[in-house]
Amino acid sequence: MTMSDMKMKTELIFIPLPASGHMASALELAQLLINLNNNLSITILCSKFPNAPSHSLNRSIYASQPQIKLIDLPEVEPPSQELVKSVEHYILTFIESLVPHVKATIQNIFSSDSDQNPVVGLVLDFFSVPMIDVGNELGIPSYLFMTTNVGLLGLMLYLQKRQIEDVFSDSDPELLIPGFPTPFPQSVLPNGFFNKDGGYVAYYKLAERFRETRGIIVNTFSELEHDVIDALSDGHTPPIYAIGPVIDLKGHPNLSLDQAKHDLILNWLDKQPDSSVVFLCFGSWGTFDPSQTREIALGLQRSGIRFLWALRFPPTADTEEKILPEGFLLWMEQEGRGMMCEWAPQVEVLAHKAIGGFMSHCGWNSILESFWFGVPILTLPMYAEQQLNAFRMVREWGLSMELRVDYRKGSSSLVMAEEIEKGLKHLMDRDNVVHKKVQEMKEMARKAVLSGGSSFISIRKLVDDMMSS
Repeated sequence: MTMSDMKMKTELIFIPLPASGHMASALELAQLLINLNNNLSITILCSKFPNAPSHSLNRSIYASQPQIKLIDLPEVEPPSQELVKSVEHYILTFIESLVPHVKATIQNIFSSDSDQNPVVGLVLDFFSVPMIDVGNELGIPSYLFMTTNVGLLGLMLYLQKRQIEDVFSDSDPELLIPGFPTPFPQSVLPNGFFNKDGGYVAYYKLAERFRETRGIIVNTFSELEHDVIDALSDGHTPPIYAIGPVIDLKGHPNLSLDQAKHDLILNWLDKQPDSSVVFLCFGSWGTFDPSQTREIALGLQRSGIRFLWALRFPPTADTEEKILPEGFLLWMEQEGRGMMCEWAPQVEVLAHKAIGGFMSHCGWNSILESFWFGVPILTLPMYAEQQLNAFRMVREWGLSMELRVDYRKGSSSLVMAEEIEKGLKHLMDRDNVVHKKVQEMKEMARKAVLSGGSSFISIRKLVDDMMSS
């Protein structure tokens, strides 16, 4: 990049999905890019799903960032209730309904600011690729930002070898995707791949657009996924920029959690021995029915392991008997070996010296955070691509202990207390080889983002490409 390029004021427009993990990653990427080039400004177009509460984004954090601007898109009418049969189809229909609003908003940005900096790219979420049409019409190149990993990118591109009506079924043979060392079973594919009510079609239509982008930005690092990156660098796929781990290490506060509860969690951890606590957290949508919640509680109780459990709807004395084993809350209080909360500051928790293991849904942000802090995972995936993530963590990389790799939210198949107890003890065994491998991955992840590291070099190449456009 020449000095004149670095001094030229330019702008990017981000269009993320209004979901917590997607928004957080988009905001962190925006911060990373402006740190590299202080003449770059970024506008983030914010939306919200119909009938959903506004995203709990702490906008005051970005008020002091003059290079990052947030613009709210108009709300749209709720899609037909028929679409609720498929989450993926619902989301795609929602994004498509935003296309005219996005176009109008960008045109308004152009017309209202005579000193408008040249827009060098649209940075689109996985689900936002229909906005490529807006970019083409306005002469702006589009970049895809994968908040997940290159493995999912490979799987999506593989769909183009199939037909749009060729929905997956449980009886299909195992899949071998370029760059994957071994075939993997249908049981770890995302739910939508089996959905005949628009889920599979939505994935297929999204994947069709990926190769129309100028580049694909992925929140991963080449030391972890070099085989898949190499396999996809075939001349038919846009350049892949592995720029991760992109993590919110500042741990921006959750607006719904008051400071007293935040401090209570960390103060409790301060009193626990080093590496003695397992942290249980299953993402923003990670809830269990009472039967599965009860089995997890029994497994914890029988294991004798200290725990911090982030449960979206913690039981009270009035609801305990419907959710937990009899006397569980009293036992927890008397023994002092456990704590339950509605939400926990995950980054701060994983960074705490008391944490020795992480029972997780295997969302990609959580996996990257576990690498960063060297905390091994016990896998219990719930939804989206988490089953594939869990499979790769256990079977491909040997970086997690397996509880289940094919569990799904709402499954009629319970993970029983005995299995959970065994998994937890395995997870917290410091002599387990996975602990050593996770520590090695921690060093790789941190080196990747340092000056001269693989991700640092990759994001510099990305900025070069954006500036040359």
